[in-house]
Amino acid sequence: MTDPSSSSVRAALDLRVAFARLRRRLREVATESAGLSAQQSSALARIGKGEASTASRLAELEGVRPQSMATTIASLEELGLVTRTPDPTDGRRQLVALTEAGRSAESGNLDARREWLAHAMEERLTEQERQTILAATALIEKLVRA
Repeated sequence: MTDPSSSSVRAALDLRVAFARLRRRLREVATESAGLSAQQSSALARIGKGEASTASRLAELEGVRPQSMATTIASLEELGLVTRTPDPTDGRRQLVALTEAGRSAESGNLDARREWLAHAMEERLTEQERQTILAATALIEKLVRA
């Protein structure tokens, strides 16, 4: 395998940085819209996507201590957004799931993110720039499918 070109290296770095900034901004939008902390909003999203159903798995995914995640889950439970039930296969663990209010909050977070991004593109980018993003998105899809 040959070394990547300088343009590939620069594009990889720029893309990673831009996506990290976009991800951070979308989290802020979701946090603002729901009145939740960033940790609460992120945990709610992961539970909603089915990425994790236990506090330990959520902690692992989020890169935090289990005790911190337990506090986050307890606060979400107090808000009526999640429930905890004993794991039928392992009585030491509890399964975490969204309540109807939690599903509604997560849906609202998704809507807020989508709305913010669409409005930001409409306000800050020209039609030609939006078309460039559409073309770049197709290239990114090609890249990740390879």
